[in-house]
Amino acid sequence: MQKQMGQIVKFSLTGVICTVIDYVCYSICLRLGIPYLWAGVIGFAVSVTANYLLSMRYVFVPREDMSKEKQFALFLVMSVIGLGIHECILWLLVEGVYKGMRIPVQKEIVERLAKLAATAVVMVYNYISRKAVLEKKDR
Repeated sequence: MQKQMGQIVKFSLTGVICTVIDYVCYSICLRLGIPYLWAGVIGFAVSVTANYLLSMRYVFVPREDMSKEKQFALFLVMSVIGLGIHECILWLLVEGVYKGMRIPVQKEIVERLAKLAATAVVMVYNYISRKAVLEKKDR
């Protein structure tokens, strides 16, 4: 249990670093006038490689029966699924919740809060999926 808690802490720190990279890219894109859904894709694209490198070096013990190329490909597939979840949550919160709000709130604030909520949900998915698929199993 202590080993898993240490892994969760490392995963969380890696996630924070990559979330900052993602969020900064997302915010810059919004300031440049890029629509929020595209901004989400750009932030994802910039942070995913850093996430892979940090995760496989400091968080997970890579499987020995799988090449690094296959690991990266699986990591990308799982990340794209996470991106899909992320984008759906962003869309639901911005288009659904924001448009249905009766109190005046700036759309930019809702977009940023939606980004944080989507990121939290996807972090849980990422940990579970990566641990199940990419990590060496103790026998």
